[in-house]
Amino acid sequence: MKFLPPFMLSAYPVAAVAQSPSSSAQTPSAAPSPKTTEVMVILTAKEGVSRQQIMNIMPAEVRATVKLYLDGTIRQWYSKGDGKGVIFVIDAKTIEEAHAVIDAMPLAKEHLMDHEYIPVGPLMPLAALIAR
Repeated sequence: MKFLPPFMLSAYPVAAVAQSPSSSAQTPSAAPSPKTTEVMVILTAKEGVSRQQIMNIMPAEVRATVKLYLDGTIRQWYSKGDGKGVIFVIDAKTIEEAHAVIDAMPLAKEHLMDHEYIPVGPLMPLAALIAR
């Protein structure tokens, strides 16, 4: 298990190229596209928003986040490495579903955060490992 993360990181460039439409020997219509299983949302404070403005809303934001986690809507959450935001992995099949979840949260209602939505799904080149 100790070697799995380095293997996956080393396989990422190959997988990314293998997943891109231009690198496939198949016609673009025959290449499978990944099914969206979750949406990653990156939230950062809007330009000009002070830390105090965010901290005033933070107790309600934390309660909302924990409730969504316990409901299974937020699967994972992380702090950004620079400490200037958060990343949620949301159980949603579309960006619109994830947007609805985020828009209902206290910081979003106050228009204090910028959001970036990234649909994610299974790493499609792994199917080649089990193909017959």
